[in-house]
Amino acid sequence: MVTRLKTILGAAAFVFCTGFGSGERLFAPSAELWQRWQTHDAASMVVIDHGIWDRLLKKFVAPGRDGLTLFRYGAANPTDRQNLDGYVAALTALPISAYNRAEQKAYWINLYNALTVKVVLDHYPVKSIRDIDISPGFFSDGPWGRKLVTIEGEAISLNDIEHRILRPIWRDNRVHYAVNCASIGCPNLQPMAYRASSMDAMLESAARAYINSPRGVAVSNGAITVSKIYDWFIADFGDEEKFVMAHLTKYAAPGLRKHLLTIGKIDDVAYDWRLNDSGN
Repeated sequence: MVTRLKTILGAAAFVFCTGFGSGERLFAPSAELWQRWQTHDAASMVVIDHGIWDRLLKKFVAPGRDGLTLFRYGAANPTDRQNLDGYVAALTALPISAYNRAEQKAYWINLYNALTVKVVLDHYPVKSIRDIDISPGFFSDGPWGRKLVTIEGEAISLNDIEHRILRPIWRDNRVHYAVNCASIGCPNLQPMAYRASSMDAMLESAARAYINSPRGVAVSNGAITVSKIYDWFIADFGDEEKFVMAHLTKYAAPGLRKHLLTIGKIDDVAYDWRLNDSGN
C-alpha cells in the first residue's frame, strides 16, 4: 500500500529526526491526481463481479494474533494462481471509465489488493514485499513503481492506483485501511472483496480494527506510538498532529480513547515490513 523509501534515503536515515514528524514524511508520495481517471458515468447501474477474488480471499486469508489477518501464500496451487490471473485480466479488460463512482472505488481497491497478492505469489517465497525489486530506477526497490497492467490503453502501477487515483479522487482517508501492502504493519487484507454496496461499512470496520490493534496505535508507559501511515500520509488526516489524534479518537475503543485524550500527543511511530505470511 505504501511506496518504499529509496535505499539511499534509508541508509542516511540517521540525519533525520525520529518519531512523529520524522524526515521520512518528506519522501512519502503525495496524492497527485491523474486527471484521465476522473471520467465516470453517474447513471451507470452496472455492477462489477468480484466473485473470484471473494472466493480466493475466503480460502487464503487466515486469522493471526491481535486481530491480524495473514495470507496463506504457500498453500496457493497452480489453479488458484490461474484464477487470480484470470480475475486481474477480467478487471483490466473492463472499460472502467464507463462505471459509476461507487463501482470504480471498489474496482481500484480490489485491483490493488489482487495485484499485490499476485506480485508476492510470482516471487514467493520472500521475507518482505520490499525484497521484490522490480520498480524502475537505480535506487528504487519494491514493486510499487512497476507498471503491472494496462487499462484502457494506460500502463498502471500500484503507485498509480493508490496515489494518483484512489487518494486524490475520493479524498477518503479510510482508503488507507483498505489497500494492503502485504506487510504485518499494514491494515488487514479483508477476507472478502470490497463492493460498492458494502463499501462504507467495510471501511468503517477496517478503520476501527486497525486503530484498536497495536499495529495502529499502541500505548506503553504513558507514551503513544502510532503506525507510520499516519506520519507518511498526514495530509490525508488533516495535515496536523491534532487532526490525526482526532481521527484516532473517533474510532478508538473506550479504553484506548481515554489514553488518547489523557496523553494528548504522539510520541513515536512504527511499522513492520515483514510479509503477512501465515507460513502454510
